[in-house]
Amino acid sequence: MEKNEAIYNRIAMLRAERGISRRDLAEALGVHYQTVGYLERGEYSPSLHLALRIAEYFEVAVEVIFSTSPFPRLGGSRQTA
Repeated sequence: MEKNEAIYNRIAMLRAERGISRRDLAEALGVHYQTVGYLERGEYSPSLHLALRIAEYFEVAVEVIFSTSPFPRLGGSRQTA
């Protein structure tokens, strides 16, 4: 995959937030659990159908999960109340 064709995603972040294992996500999507790992590491770009199913699973817009440019880092400066 060429660099300009990279697809960035937040799958791992969403999984961690919700306490979902790779295996559980894979079962819900009907894919092998290793596929989830490949997706998270950017080693595999999902089909449009799979990307839409992932977004539906997490109940967010597909743009929340996938992007053609890197996502900004979240929580760069932590504030305590």
